[in-house]
Amino acid sequence: MTRALRIGWIGCGTHAAEMLLPQLARHDVVVAAICDVSEERLSLIGRRHGVDVADRTRDWRALLARNDLDAIGLSTGPSGHHDIGKAVIARRLPFFMEKPPAPTAADAAELATLAAAAHVPVIVGFMKRYSTANRIAANVISREEFGQPASFLGQYMTAPTYFERDPDADGFFLHHCIHYLDLVPHLMGPVASIGVRRHDLAPGKLLLHVDFAFRTGAIGTLVMGTHQSRGTPMEWWQVMADHTRVEVRNVHEVRYFRNPPFKVSRADAILDDAVDTLVWEPNMTVAANEDHKGYHALLGDFVEMVRTGRQRGPSLADAAAAMRLLQAIRQTTAS
Repeated sequence: MTRALRIGWIGCGTHAAEMLLPQLARHDVVVAAICDVSEERLSLIGRRHGVDVADRTRDWRALLARNDLDAIGLSTGPSGHHDIGKAVIARRLPFFMEKPPAPTAADAAELATLAAAAHVPVIVGFMKRYSTANRIAANVISREEFGQPASFLGQYMTAPTYFERDPDADGFFLHHCIHYLDLVPHLMGPVASIGVRRHDLAPGKLLLHVDFAFRTGAIGTLVMGTHQSRGTPMEWWQVMADHTRVEVRNVHEVRYFRNPPFKVSRADAILDDAVDTLVWEPNMTVAANEDHKGYHALLGDFVEMVRTGRQRGPSLADAAAAMRLLQAIRQTTAS
């Protein structure tokens, strides 16, 4: 019987408390030590996850100095990810790092270089790859029968709630846009170039149209912005090949379109599983232990990485590539 992994967790804010740690706890791990600048958050997470007072600290350096941890979880924000990430790499501990990996593309590249040189495995929190519907659709795209992807279309909107008092839109770019700047290359392959159009509707209400040219010759357009209600579905994407396309709607519904014949004049028409459209969506009535956003599966790959040393999820190199795309978008829209 394998021993439960002992995880030291740094950063106990709302995202870690409500999204990450509950899904991590479903795996065979023990949250052995926690760190946060807030005593209130330390107390809350300590009670929830059974972390003794002696194993709670406001000093991340003290947590990293421990010799009883198998891995680190890190969810502090981009500056903390960069600074603490360098220290975790120097400590030679495998770790999970929430996105974004750093404030800038250069900082992200530095982390990727350091981790590679030290042979420290790291998984970055791009959970869009792990959303159940996205994984199903990505597997469809990778099959020979789908063909060579020719185009990507997508929208990934949000509301101005978090960003209207953020004149530089730092939060929007770093915490929202970065997700699809990882997902799109994951689906379509490396990006050769991008073009960006920007429209500011009002303070805090921003719209971007990002055009992609991929190294394969495929093209794509992604719409991102902060002027839609969070009370409506705001996420959709489609990849088309030759007479095939796959769509994911609202993070949960997959539609795979193929090349069926016209049926209107066919008295013997049926639904043909070889050519007709396939649709999948989850049974939400049994969803108590599911996580269709992808956090559970993402953290499962983190746990497996710690046990085996094999890097299978989004790497720091992937994160650095996404940050380079983000930097290009920001530079283009700032001019």
